Amino acid sequence: MPKKITVMSNHSERSDKYIDIYRENIERISFSSSPYINSFREKAIAEFIKLGIPAKNNESYRYTNLDPFFKHEFKNYFMPGKQDFIRAEKFRCDVTDLDAHGIVLLNGFYPTINDKIRQLPGGVWIGSLNEASKIFDSHIEKHYGKYVNGNSDGLVHLNTALASGGVFIYVPAGAVLKKPVQIINLVESDEDIFNQHRNLVIVEKNADITLIICDHTLSPQKFLTNAVTEIYVGENSHFDIIRVQNEHNNAAKITHTFIHQEQNSHASSNNITLHGGLVRNSTHHYLGGEGAECFSYGLYLADKFQHVDNFVNVNHAYPNCTSNQLFKGVLDDMSTGVFNGRIYVNKGAQGTSAYQKNNNILLTDDAKMYTKPQLEIYADDVKCSHGATVGQLDNNALFYLQSRGISKHEARLMLMYGFAHEVIQNIRVEPLRERMDNLVMQRLKGELSRCASCMVKCG
Repeated sequence: MPKKITVMSNHSERSDKYIDIYRENIERISFSSSPYINSFREKAIAEFIKLGIPAKNNESYRYTNLDPFFKHEFKNYFMPGKQDFIRAEKFRCDVTDLDAHGIVLLNGFYPTINDKIRQLPGGVWIGSLNEASKIFDSHIEKHYGKYVNGNSDGLVHLNTALASGGVFIYVPAGAVLKKPVQIINLVESDEDIFNQHRNLVIVEKNADITLIICDHTLSPQKFLTNAVTEIYVGENSHFDIIRVQNEHNNAAKITHTFIHQEQNSHASSNNITLHGGLVRNSTHHYLGGEGAECFSYGLYLADKFQHVDNFVNVNHAYPNCTSNQLFKGVLDDMSTGVFNGRIYVNKGAQGTSAYQKNNNILLTDDAKMYTKPQLEIYADDVKCSHGATVGQLDNNALFYLQSRGISKHEARLMLMYGFAHEVIQNIRVEPLRERMDNLVMQRLKGELSRCASCMVKCG
């Protein structure tokens, strides 16, 4: 039985139910996890008790109200049974054009019954984190929990305490995976459920891999997902992560991605939000070796009462590193968007080049965008800049297109598409880049978005 938690705090009442979830489920969660992963749980729940669920007095969540979802009484903290796995096995990605190594998660769990971890070309391993912890115990102990240290977000600690599923990817030194890995996150239940999963990606030196994550909801219930992904990118390695979010208005998706880079490594993250009730993506890049470079991109399209929040933190810890942030949003109806971007340059990080840009288009007077680009610089030999714009479509450009015989409706679509394409063009995988262009145009036309990369028809 878990030890009684005695830490004193001023956490709000809305945090109590999640402490109860921990106490009610920790025994069966721990049973399916390794002793090492379990060793983090007690300390993590104590940290969550102190920090609680972020409120709007937390500067990082100032414009994002989590209450509508976190106050909701979820019927179940999902722990899968055999029938859940069998049902999930029916959903397979048939993407011959994309040509990816595909896997499916059901509510954060790796559903394959007989083959919970498998080897891909080049010696790359992929599978269930729980299963990997039995086989790759030394790798897990070296990296798990190392890149979220000191984080002040209570939701990260809640994930560490409760996570009971997720994906493990190990790319050994020198491995180059020519085809991307595609993870299909399916959220489906007959009840309103709260999901948490934890992913760990280890890319050793001189390796190259692209990871695509597609988030879908398959049933109309109310869902809350709180996911954490830790990524290690070794010396001279190349890693790209692209997340495509296409969930319904009853879903809240909260992601925390931590990317730790070594010397001369290259990493990029690209969050493309097509649809979702409440979405918050928190991305942390740590440039932990000289010559490292990172690129952080984001595109968010929102309408009705949807809310999309992107928080980005880039930490330049070593000299001669480069970072670039580009986030763009198109907001319609009563939707709201948030961009909170931070570049931190340490005292010894001379020769830093860091750039940040956030541009937004508001299609109605009721749509709102809150943007906060930040620079915090403690070195004197740097090139850093940031900027943000919030406005409407260019009337002169609209007039020019209409004067060439293009209807106002089509002219608006063309301008919005061109605006969004600046983010899409940074996707290295050409078939995915083309599909994203098509999906963005569908979304801008007001059509039901459907991820062309999946056989799951979740529009």
